[in-house]
Amino acid sequence: MKKYNSIFKSICVAAASLWITVGCVHDDKYDEPNLDGYACVADFKANVTLSELKKKFTENNPSGAAYVFPADKPNDASDDLFIEGFVSSTDETGNIYKTIYIQDALKNPTHGFTISVDMVSSYTRFPQGSKIYVKLNGLAVGTYGGVVQLGVKTGAESAVNGVSRIPEKLAPSVISRSCTTRGEITPRVISIADLKANEDLIGCLVELNNVEFDAKALCSNYAPNGETVDKAIGQNWDKLAKVYKNTAVVRNSGYSSFANQYIPAGQGTFKGIFSKFQSGSNTTYQFYINKVTDLDMEGKKNGELTDHHFPRQDEIKENPCRFSDADLTAKTIADIKQLGASLPPTGLVLAEITGDFYVKAQVTANDEAGNIFRYLYVEDATGGIKININKTDLFQDARFKVGKDLYIKLKGLYLRNVSGELQLGSNESVSTIGYRIREENIYKHLYDSNEPARAVVASERTISQLTTADVGRWIKIKDLEFINGDLGKTYADGTGLSNRTLEDCSGKTITLRTSGRAVFAGKAANTIEVAGGKGDVYAVLSIFNGTYQLWFTKLPDLQLTNPRCDGSIYTPLPVLYKDDFAAGGFNSTEWTVVNKVGPNQFWGTSNQGNGTNYYAMMNGNAGGAGNNFDNEDWLISKAVSLVGKSKAMVTFTTDVRYAGNVLQVYATDNYTGNVETTNWTQLPAILDTNTGAFGDWVSSGNVDLSAFLGKNVRIAFKYTSTTSAASTWEVDDFKIKGQ
Repeated sequence: MKKYNSIFKSICVAAASLWITVGCVHDDKYDEPNLDGYACVADFKANVTLSELKKKFTENNPSGAAYVFPADKPNDASDDLFIEGFVSSTDETGNIYKTIYIQDALKNPTHGFTISVDMVSSYTRFPQGSKIYVKLNGLAVGTYGGVVQLGVKTGAESAVNGVSRIPEKLAPSVISRSCTTRGEITPRVISIADLKANEDLIGCLVELNNVEFDAKALCSNYAPNGETVDKAIGQNWDKLAKVYKNTAVVRNSGYSSFANQYIPAGQGTFKGIFSKFQSGSNTTYQFYINKVTDLDMEGKKNGELTDHHFPRQDEIKENPCRFSDADLTAKTIADIKQLGASLPPTGLVLAEITGDFYVKAQVTANDEAGNIFRYLYVEDATGGIKININKTDLFQDARFKVGKDLYIKLKGLYLRNVSGELQLGSNESVSTIGYRIREENIYKHLYDSNEPARAVVASERTISQLTTADVGRWIKIKDLEFINGDLGKTYADGTGLSNRTLEDCSGKTITLRTSGRAVFAGKAANTIEVAGGKGDVYAVLSIFNGTYQLWFTKLPDLQLTNPRCDGSIYTPLPVLYKDDFAAGGFNSTEWTVVNKVGPNQFWGTSNQGNGTNYYAMMNGNAGGAGNNFDNEDWLISKAVSLVGKSKAMVTFTTDVRYAGNVLQVYATDNYTGNVETTNWTQLPAILDTNTGAFGDWVSSGNVDLSAFLGKNVRIAFKYTSTTSAASTWEVDDFKIKGQ
């Protein structure tokens, strides 16, 4: 067995010339890697098969821990262990990342395997079809997502069955390529229905015939930049049930060179690396594309653009992604709105568009920041309109990038008037998807113009100039500022929708509408104080029962950095003291808890439903209906000095659940140590009122502490409950500010 050690030490200096003489079959559809200077070894017979390698983890392993091969013994090759295989993958396109897939034969393989290695551009050393040898000594076999793979055990793994990637510096000493053997991988033909019975082929290059991407994926790109997404493929269409009898997933990386290309729309042949992901009892079979030239599902035949991949199994007769205006009449958005001019504003009466019409319009707002959810706004020179679509993360689709032009086929869409705003969508029931275009029907109506995105030009207006013709437009209103009462609040309270008020220098106001789903909604770092000046606001204009509303899509849309209307320079007050209770528990020098009435129930901290972030909490219920208690419990802050300050305020957020007494908030400058003998001043803080749900945190706003300037102030939260009703009150993000 010492021969293995000597083989790995022998480097074929003439490797480059060997590639010429061997006569390997190359894939001329992509550039061959230059292998000059890379080490290679003479062929030898490995002593461990891929099947035996897999069994090291799957058999006789009741603990489920990764199996670690004995380390290499210096100057002793008697225990050296090797596997051999043919590289089935290539990471040249970037869709496969830090993984080398191998199989046990170029043609008709019986086993494949996954090697996890901390190396990029592995195709330059180990091209597809090359034979490689892997020395197992010191490596480990574990699993991820149900797939057994080869790596190393470092101790940093989060699970006992996990392995880490083989370090790049270690790879040359354990993985070597044959100097003489390389060939073309012939994909193993299988069907989706037989994947479960063929799990030994995981890691192999396989071929699926007569498959197609499902309708939800049609006319979309493989993946958005930097994101990995799954697209479903189907086989054996059931004409009666209108579903595929067999489906699998194609996993696409947003870092791949083909990420922004559109997936093929026809049926045909798919080649990819077979894999799976298992979570509990659920198994998803999936495939990784090596390169898009491996797919023959759309495009040219004998050099000519054809439709030979149509009709599809699901009875789509021709390529649905190629827009044609033949036999269609062009309309404007103003024309569309005129079709729904007589609709009542109840949102329940729909008008179907039955004419063969289309409109070309630019995407002006999408859901990238989460403030818009399951819809887009588009506009042309005549106006803008909302399009309701039952799909999240629309911004990840190349068609729906802000600035892109869309062709919209209108026949079969529906108009409705929602509280004064005309919208496009479907006729689906509100109880299912709320009159939104189904994801599987997007391709029927929304087409990429295949033109570069253009800058969106806002229509400049003042509040006084706004008319219903502006509803749906992307507009710019100059010289707005938040009203004083909104300064210090977050843009939205909790997970619902919140209103804030903007005003111009003449006192005219307009509502800013923000969703709790927005990434900037309730975060303390994004409070309105950050945008406390005056400036320009860019947003989509909507309307609700005669009241105009603005929806902005990202924080830079609010350019409020100039002096306010009264000439003052708005500067957020410095924080004198804050506590977000993040670590859990109360610091006894900073908070005092008092149980005045009740069975020794005190204010405490909790992180339930909030990840690792703690908050202050009081609950007068001992668990279950009828277990409420009479309580009076206080949470009192330390004294904070307002000496020398000319302005001061307190802010915090609250969340309430279940019916009961309202939380009371007090301030004092003479705490006696006894809540009964202390003079308290009740503060007019804004508190959460939604007793039906947790998670809708509400900002108190800037609560004025002017009465305590020049003094030491304490803030107290007084909780009360009765035997008939006991709310749960939560407090977070506590700050006292002043200057």
